Amino acid sequence: MDFKRAMAGLRIFADRRRYPRVYMDLPLEYRMRYDLHARGGIVIDGSETGFHVYSAEDMPIGTTLKVTVFFLQKFELAKFEVIAEIVWKKASMERRGEGYQYGLKFIQISEEDCLKLRKLLNGRLPSEEVPIIYEVNPALSEQH
Repeated sequence: MDFKRAMAGLRIFADRRRYPRVYMDLPLEYRMRYDLHARGGIVIDGSETGFHVYSAEDMPIGTTLKVTVFFLQKFELAKFEVIAEIVWKKASMERRGEGYQYGLKFIQISEEDCLKLRKLLNGRLPSEEVPIIYEVNPALSEQH
């Protein structure tokens, strides 16, 4: 298969999503069923039907989680909650193999929290358009 045909196939796959993925980079807190201990993670991207998240915790596919996502709304900390199921998992390569990335599918969300999620998604960039941020070396900045 040539490169153009392979790329066209990828584009078709990405365009078939009913709900586009949106870059989020937001803190989350989750609890496993019957566990009072809260754990933390990060929402990498999401849609109206699920999240791509990072967590240091090793959990099996099929685990049900109560997830709380925190975000800024004007000048206040806001949140919404969902019940989600882990549908895929892989070791995180971005963090030197420490932790895991998970695909979460929403099982339950209240109408109020669904509205918050939609507003949040509409104010964010699609994950394909996330700008690349370059780190400036402070030592170089001081020389100029």
